[in-house]
Amino acid sequence: MKSIGFLSFGHWSPSAQSATRSASDVLLQSIDLAVAAEELGADGAYFRVHHFAQQLASPFPLLAAVGAKTSRIEIGTGVIDMRYENPFYMIEDAGSADLISRRRLQLGISRGSPEQVIEGWRHFGYAPAEGESDADMGRRHAEVFLDLLDGKGFAKPNPRPMFPNPPGLLRLEPHSAGLRRRIWWGSGANATALWAAQHGMNLQSSTLKADESGEPFHVQQAKQIRLYREAWKAAGHDWEPRVSVSRSIFALMNDRDRAYFGRGDSSDQIGIIDNMRAVFGRSYAAEPDALVKQLSEDEAIAEADTLLLTVPNQLGVDYNAHVLDAVLTHVAPALGWR
Repeated sequence: MKSIGFLSFGHWSPSAQSATRSASDVLLQSIDLAVAAEELGADGAYFRVHHFAQQLASPFPLLAAVGAKTSRIEIGTGVIDMRYENPFYMIEDAGSADLISRRRLQLGISRGSPEQVIEGWRHFGYAPAEGESDADMGRRHAEVFLDLLDGKGFAKPNPRPMFPNPPGLLRLEPHSAGLRRRIWWGSGANATALWAAQHGMNLQSSTLKADESGEPFHVQQAKQIRLYREAWKAAGHDWEPRVSVSRSIFALMNDRDRAYFGRGDSSDQIGIIDNMRAVFGRSYAAEPDALVKQLSEDEAIAEADTLLLTVPNQLGVDYNAHVLDAVLTHVAPALGWR
């Protein structure tokens, strides 16, 4: 395991039990948690994107702010729903955030997951073309985005511009060289993992997956990762991709940890999501020695190079820093980190 970061869904709630009671709380605490994670030695700060929900949504202002407040940690998303995105405007946002962070952006994108409203992307002005599904539309937006990231000129300049232009066709600015290799595709099925490999994107595999064989979640996910790597090799790309998996992992260090998470063993769950039978991975919560044994048997963690720890952000920055510190200090070294 080369890299360990956190993944926050950025929930807020007016409940008295929540440390994040407003969008402002979530945004500011997300920055503070990224700073704390960097100080603890973590490798990444990643944020989920959901629309029409009391969760983090527009990612680029947050990513830029985190980039300005930190100096080393990777900053990413897991994932941006491309059904909602204008790839042209997104290029400018992504380039700006990457340059502010001095090229530390690791941008996770995907076709998206079920949202809070029916066909929410229509409210953003997007609709599938004739014969196209919303998933197809998301992948089409992604392909446009990837092409634009190459930084090639495509727009004919005005012969009488307000400001002088460089020669030739113009590209979108600011352009951040190297960002193209730091794009990840969030995949919940084997077929989309193969598609990601063919298009030269790193792979993000989350805590759920299409149940394609009936095997345990971590076994199916490990097979997905191996299929992805084979497809990557067959595509002939000249660089090595990265693969991340997400897990809920809690080292039980004190009575508070046990009160929150020490409720016995969990197991994989089966459910229906987007009319798809899906397998949801288990959570891990145990004393550090037991956690090491359990995690060492997780085949997908062994196949990946990056582990994203999902954090209970509504419990506040201090407690989540404790959660990260416990895993980084007492569990991760035994898994080969650092």
